[in-house]
Amino acid sequence: MAFVKIWIHAVWGTKNRDPVLEKGILESVCNHIKENGKIKGVFIECINGYTDHLHCLMLLNADTSISKQMQLIKGESSFWINKNKIIKGHFEWTDEYFASSVSEDKLDIVRAYIINQQEHHKKVTFKDEYEKFLKHFGFDQG
Repeated sequence: MAFVKIWIHAVWGTKNRDPVLEKGILESVCNHIKENGKIKGVFIECINGYTDHLHCLMLLNADTSISKQMQLIKGESSFWINKNKIIKGHFEWTDEYFASSVSEDKLDIVRAYIINQQEHHKKVTFKDEYEKFLKHFGFDQG
């Protein structure tokens, strides 16, 4: 038996950073993603975001790659949003996403950061935040 415990902090946005995840919609989408995660065997510790993106703290499933796990979360949720007409018009997530491992001793910090997204984004845009993540983790944006 494999014993795997890899925490992932994932961030992804709406297509064109469209601000369609208003408060009630955001809560509904996050609840759905968390419930769908249970069905798919993905433990989501917490999920939250702002009008144009989501943050998710989750365990990487032992037999699933990050890309497959993100596809399960993003693909199914966009299908669900469109099928149930959660927003007006057609909904899409952007193709790209950010994902990084989180050490056990940083879980409380990441969890608080995700939970506090509404306050955080009164000061910082998602675009600036995302670019900061990429720079901090050494991804070339050029």
